[in-house]
Amino acid sequence: MNEQAYLEQLAHLQQQAWPNGHAREPEYPLGRQPLTEYLRHWGRTSPDKPAVQFYGYSLSYAELDEQSDRFATLLHAQGIQPGERVAVFMPNCPQFHIVFYGILKAGAIHAPVSPMAMPMELGYQLKDCGASVIVCFDQLLPVVRQAREGTDLRLVISTSLSELCPAEPPIPVPDLLRAPKLEVSDSIDLLPALAVTKPRRDWPTPALDDVAALNYTGGTTGLPKGCIHTHGDMLYTCASFLPAALGLDSQRVSLNFMPEFWIAGENAGLLFPVFGGTTLVLLARWDALAFMSAIQHYRVNHTGLLVDSAAEVLDHPQVQTFDFSSLSVTSCVSFIKKLTPEYRRRWHQLTGCTLFETSFGMTETHTCDTFTAGLQDDDFDLKSAPTFVGLPVPGTEFKVCSFETGELLPLGEEGELCLRSPSLLKGYWNKPEASAEALKDGWLHTGDSGVITEQGFIRYLGRRKEMLKVNGMSVFPSELEAMLGQHPQLLASAVIGRPDDKKGEVPVAFVVAKPGSGLDVESLMNWCKQAMAVYKIPEIRLVESLPMTATGKVKKNELKDWL
Repeated sequence: MNEQAYLEQLAHLQQQAWPNGHAREPEYPLGRQPLTEYLRHWGRTSPDKPAVQFYGYSLSYAELDEQSDRFATLLHAQGIQPGERVAVFMPNCPQFHIVFYGILKAGAIHAPVSPMAMPMELGYQLKDCGASVIVCFDQLLPVVRQAREGTDLRLVISTSLSELCPAEPPIPVPDLLRAPKLEVSDSIDLLPALAVTKPRRDWPTPALDDVAALNYTGGTTGLPKGCIHTHGDMLYTCASFLPAALGLDSQRVSLNFMPEFWIAGENAGLLFPVFGGTTLVLLARWDALAFMSAIQHYRVNHTGLLVDSAAEVLDHPQVQTFDFSSLSVTSCVSFIKKLTPEYRRRWHQLTGCTLFETSFGMTETHTCDTFTAGLQDDDFDLKSAPTFVGLPVPGTEFKVCSFETGELLPLGEEGELCLRSPSLLKGYWNKPEASAEALKDGWLHTGDSGVITEQGFIRYLGRRKEMLKVNGMSVFPSELEAMLGQHPQLLASAVIGRPDDKKGEVPVAFVVAKPGSGLDVESLMNWCKQAMAVYKIPEIRLVESLPMTATGKVKKNELKDWL
């Protein structure tokens, strides 16, 4: 099969299926230049506009631009050269934004670390990326001290969230904003240091091909790998996804609570608002009451949330006391709970807007590779085959190949999902063999199974290594999880396989029932028999909770121990 002809046919089908009113090409409102330059533009043209709103603390675009200049100057004064890695070990906070753009302006490389990391995990990442600087939440200094031995760290900078917490916050604040500031002894105190640093303003503009960040894969199996991403990757992600999926509106007020160390949180919190010159309402972490209060207080127009979070809001005893009328766009991510017609109906009844899946993506691709916005008429997206993830964003291409031979497969056939886009990682940090295995002729070979339908829509079936063979039939845990997610009494599910002498493998579903539902194994098995082909019906194990990573994914390697 000729690849060029295949891609042309696919592009034609996808253009026919494209929803009206959604951009078909990437859009660059300020041209093809790094986001540091977008920030400078908004700092000049909208100096007083809030860039970040944080529990009553406000950081304007002029302040974000100047403070990030100060941080770049501070790094330079401490001898940090372009290309050096700066680890950022913090929860969501305005300091994260200042530090992020300061790192990029200084020509250094942003290397975020989960603030939930333990000393061994932090030590691994610091050694792997060779970070010479770490900027951390002061409450995490004990973890840094334990992890520091054997690393290249020569500079520690710390900051407190309590420094920015108003005396009377307009919305509920989490405990970490109330934590008293720790005494600074073996680190530089960030905010006082910035206050006495005279900002250098003449930083050279980074090239779009310059490395900007090392974003580490989730590490659900094996050790995390650092994905090399450039300034151009960040820019393209904004230009391709925002206009197609969410629209460009400079008056938008968006809300993000997803962790900004995580690639999806980086996009939603750090990149998208600066690209569009919009205001971000930032939460340090998820809290339903703070979320509802922030929507009402700041008149939020757009937010993305987990389906689990949406369900918590819908069932919250105080939900009817809040005003959600400002909301116009709400996207969601199905991790544990899955989006269903019932959740969509209830969300629309509450807010007046339609809940839709945000996108499919990976850390390797900067994560916004498809969109489903505009495909919700008559619940088309939810009535399609499970694991429907929509259409590729403008400029991104998908194909499906044979795992064994690498040959292209016809539309409708299941195989390895491959994609290429301007935001593909440029390799894994210091891992040439893994890079060569994943990147071939400009295509990322994901190791995931997928289907491209005859209409051109993408279906993501899951990791091939998770695929089960039951009596010779392929069974994908992600598909079973999506189907189980339709059960009204289930909170969460995760499916793995176990060896079986007769069938080869059988699926085992670890499920969490809604409190007080009375759901038992027998009734759930009977439901599965009505909903699934006989070979897909899993064994059921009721559990109280599932083991989770910091980014909300199930640790399936731990579930294997539970077997």
